Amino acid sequence: MAAVLLATICAVVYGMADFFGGLATRRSRVLAVVLVSQIAGLLFVLPLLPLLPGAPSLGGLAWGMGAGLCGGLALIFFYRALAGGVMSVVAPTTATMSVALPVLVGLTMGERPEPLALGGVALALGAVILVGRDSTTAGARMAFGPVVQALAAGAGFGAFFVLLKQVPEGTGMWPLFGARLASVTLVGALALLTGRTLRPGRGSLPTIVTAGVLDMAANVLYLLAAQRGLLVVVAVLVSLYPASTLVLARWVLKERLNAVQASGIGLALGAIALIAATAA
Repeated sequence: MAAVLLATICAVVYGMADFFGGLATRRSRVLAVVLVSQIAGLLFVLPLLPLLPGAPSLGGLAWGMGAGLCGGLALIFFYRALAGGVMSVVAPTTATMSVALPVLVGLTMGERPEPLALGGVALALGAVILVGRDSTTAGARMAFGPVVQALAAGAGFGAFFVLLKQVPEGTGMWPLFGARLASVTLVGALALLTGRTLRPGRGSLPTIVTAGVLDMAANVLYLLAAQRGLLVVVAVLVSLYPASTLVLARWVLKERLNAVQASGIGLALGAIALIAATAA
């Protein structure tokens, strides 16, 4: 039950981070948003290192750094896809790919959830697609580039989940420190090579910092959930993050939640209930 609860809260926090990250990209360049948010996340995790049990290890830091490189690239691809594509296509494409890879890896590694939990996984996969649907852009076409970027972002997020699952026990939050250090270095190097500005747009810094802190908080929750549950189940629950983004957009930006998206959120709640029932 602990893994289900942690993964569900993680999905909510990830969705909140994406909401604030999306707002930030309206005022700042993608690399600036990614780098500043990653630095904010790094500063957030530093005080947690001595507070949470665990000691640094070469293996834990290595898995974390690998995850950070994948996650950093995924964020860049994701924001670029959003900037050049249709949200109703980018969101479900990224989320579906991000859950497909961990599920495949988990099953390959021999994970076998109970039948009821598998039913919840199936419902969650359907929910991921429905919550990303926007009836106002039904049938909208998108250029090939953003589709590829969305797929690449999903693969990167999925790899992030898989690699963090491999972290040895007893390493605490040190793998996340390694992950964030790697992603900050990667994005900073890309900015230098491409000559892109890393200065946030006017008034966007608080929003970017909020996105970075929420993203790291979600990473902490995911790592704790992955240490306590099956990758197949945890990754699927975490992939429901677009639902909380939609709810925030409805409350804060007054965007309408169409019937398809509402049914997707209902399906997500049903999936969580089914998976939780098997863990009770």
